[in-house]
Amino acid sequence: MANIHIPVSVLDLGPLRKGESIKQAIDSMVNLAQATEEMGYTRYWISEHHNTASLISSATSILIKHILEHTEKIRVGAGGIMLPNHAPLVVAEQFGTMANIYPNRLDLGLGRAPGTDMLTASALRRSHNEDSVYSFPKDIQELLQYFGSAKDQGHVKANVAINTNVPLYILGSSPNSAYLAAELGLPYLFASHFAPRYMEEAISIYRKEFKPSHYLDSPHMTACLNVIAAESDKEAKRELTTLQQFFLNVVRGDQEPLVPPVDNMDELWSPQEKAAVSSMISVTFSGDKDSTRKQLTNFQEKYNVDEIMAVTYIYDQEKQKRSYEIFKDVAEGK
Repeated sequence: MANIHIPVSVLDLGPLRKGESIKQAIDSMVNLAQATEEMGYTRYWISEHHNTASLISSATSILIKHILEHTEKIRVGAGGIMLPNHAPLVVAEQFGTMANIYPNRLDLGLGRAPGTDMLTASALRRSHNEDSVYSFPKDIQELLQYFGSAKDQGHVKANVAINTNVPLYILGSSPNSAYLAAELGLPYLFASHFAPRYMEEAISIYRKEFKPSHYLDSPHMTACLNVIAAESDKEAKRELTTLQQFFLNVVRGDQEPLVPPVDNMDELWSPQEKAAVSSMISVTFSGDKDSTRKQLTNFQEKYNVDEIMAVTYIYDQEKQKRSYEIFKDVAEGK
């Protein structure tokens, strides 16, 4: 079996562990960022979620600034900023400011979903109509202009953002986002970690429809997926139950914190719930180093993506870091 060599990155949704305060959860995020930077991960992205008691990633740009401040070289970014919730000018001013403080270390992933329920979305949105969701392509063009050269600016400028050229990524969980990323000639990241159903179709569409642009000569495809790596397959199977319980909360509409692994998930879920959770997390690498290597190799032989962004829900923080360490070794062909 040929060794795979692929850049790997981290997506952190900012889970709140059982018994942990919000401050401790933020400190855990910093700790993981520093550890994965030391391991040589390419980028560390933080998501945006609102009105979710189990996640702390609501003020995304503030958390990004905090991680940038406590790391030295890893790229840090948003996975992503949900544009329906924000005026592009404000996003450009925030990220332009950070790009000046931390040059060449900032990424901006952009999503179309509000990252919450509809009632909370109404409270968040910059307008009380649906235009902010459907204006996503126009909002991206505005951001590209704000981050661009002085000669390309209009009357309204994000002055701190001019010439920062913060890289934009289109995030998605459906074929629609693939068409948009291809049309704009921007890098694309698919959310296989919770919505794998359209992954294969979206990857195919993006590559087939891609139009070279000022920003990118050829398609750059990233798959975001779950990784639970451990010293043995048995240990990984047990640690996987934390991820399963997290998504069981999603299926049930609960907002419980991240909990320790259990011996038997069948005591916790019904057959229908098991099927729903298994479908949501079907794109998960789980096992020891050899098992993880086989899964990565099989995945790459089929999809050949340019980068993998790993989400690792493990309750024990040292085991979480060890999982990222194992996966980084696998990605380097070690």
